[in-house]
Amino acid sequence: MRLTSMPCTRLANSPLSLLTIMSYPRLTTEQMLRKDQKTISRQGTKVAISAIYMDLEAFLQRSDLIADLHAFCQAHNCDVLVTMTIFFNTHNEPVRQLAIFCPHAALRMMICGVLEHSHSPSLKLTPAPSTHPHLQAYLQGNTQVSRKKLLPLLQEALSAYFDSMKIPSGQPETEAVCRELADKELDRAGNSLVPGLSQDEEEPPLPPTPMNSLVDECPLDQGLPKLSAEVIFEKCSQISQSQSTAASLSKK
Repeated sequence: MRLTSMPCTRLANSPLSLLTIMSYPRLTTEQMLRKDQKTISRQGTKVAISAIYMDLEAFLQRSDLIADLHAFCQAHNCDVLVTMTIFFNTHNEPVRQLAIFCPHAALRMMICGVLEHSHSPSLKLTPAPSTHPHLQAYLQGNTQVSRKKLLPLLQEALSAYFDSMKIPSGQPETEAVCRELADKELDRAGNSLVPGLSQDEEEPPLPPTPMNSLVDECPLDQGLPKLSAEVIFEKCSQISQSQSTAASLSKK
């Protein structure tokens, strides 16, 4: 497996390339992808982002790669697999590359479009040749954009994808408008059943939710009202006096 074209003298001066040789001998594709991986998800769609310290061209030339990528996504319930590669060229300069693998064409196109047109930050992507329709590869011109900075862009791509799925393309938003009007009619019908409340009036505000007894400034923080023996005696006297008055009136 070709990692880089760097001579051995260069390898000694490149810790990252030395780490590549030490980390990837005899590793399977799944082991390489799991070695340094993060995931994000939204509404049940999961994206895995794996960092690989080798040339993307060498990675894409692995035997049965597409089958391995399919198996990895199925085993880990991933809809998208983003591979970020980094290595040093013969001038000891960092090189970053990207590969987006996704069998879902619409989702893959949305992610690629967001990454290609991103300006904050700008990845400066240049499409690279790919032999499989489910995989899009790029050379990343801006090597300062790490995986940490890529994650928000992927979240943005997922949000844009689900926003585009809410309303079918070419269909007006009549369903949403009709649903909103129907909700208003139901509210008005419910208000008309309340005595003294016209259809044009707003519903009275609901009473405030009782505060938890452990929350600050809760009326129950100080415990139940303190009742002295004198207060209890006065209450009992008032009750007995009212009962005797009522009894004497009934006798008359």
